[in-house]
Amino acid sequence: MQGVNEITSTRQHPVIAIDGPAGAGKSTLAAHLARRFGYLNLETGAMYRALALKAIESDYSFDEEAPLLELASTTRIVLEPQIEGNRVLLDTRDVSKRIRDADVTAGASRVSVHPQLRAWMVGQQRKLGDKGGVVMEGRDIGTAVFPDAEVKIFLDAAPEVRGNRRYKQNAPETAPITEEAIIKEMKDRDYRDRNRAESPLRPAADAVVLDSTRMTLAEVLAKAEAIVREHVDASSL
Repeated sequence: MQGVNEITSTRQHPVIAIDGPAGAGKSTLAAHLARRFGYLNLETGAMYRALALKAIESDYSFDEEAPLLELASTTRIVLEPQIEGNRVLLDTRDVSKRIRDADVTAGASRVSVHPQLRAWMVGQQRKLGDKGGVVMEGRDIGTAVFPDAEVKIFLDAAPEVRGNRRYKQNAPETAPITEEAIIKEMKDRDYRDRNRAESPLRPAADAVVLDSTRMTLAEVLAKAEAIVREHVDASSL
C-alpha cells in the first residue's frame, strides 16, 4: 500500500492545497496564488455552500445525511473561475452571491460533518483538479482530496483575529451582529470542523503551517509565494 508521499502523480502542473479554519483568509490567498502562477482557483467550500443552499430551498434538515446524499446525487454544482473569484452555478443558476449569506454559511458547516456526503464531495473535487495547475482551498484538501498535492499550506490564525477580520469584512451588512457573536460562531465552527468523524480539520503531516495572527496580508502573500517556489520545480510554474 502506498503512503501519502509515495503516490505517483502524472500531473504536468502541481496542485496547491490550502487548508485552514473559517475566516483564516484562504480564499484571498488562493485567488492571489492562482493569479500569480496562472492557475485555476477552485474554492471547494463553495460546493458545500451550494448544497446547503439547495437544502434550505428544498426544506431539508441539515442533520439527516441520507436525504442530503440523495439531494446531492441530483444536484449539479459548477465552479467557473473568474478573475474576481469563482462563479458558482447551482443547477445552472448563478448563486455566487447568495451562498455568502449567513444562513448558507451556517448550513454549509452543518452539512459538511456527514461522512458519506463528504466522500461524495471529495470525488467531485478530485475530478475538478485531477489535471493539476489548480489552487484548491478548503478544510481537507491536503489530507483527503489531494494527499499527494505538491504544495500544502495550512493557513491559520487565532479565532479572535479571524472573527475581527470577518466582522470588518462584512460590515455594514452584519451591523445587527456583534463582533463577539461572530467570534463565538468561529469557535463553534472550529469545534465542529476539528471534531467531525470524517476528515477532521487538521494540517497534513507534510503541510507548511502559516499562522497569520500577527502578519499583514502582504506578508502572508509573500510567504505563501515563497513556500510554493520552495516546493515546486520552477519549470512547472
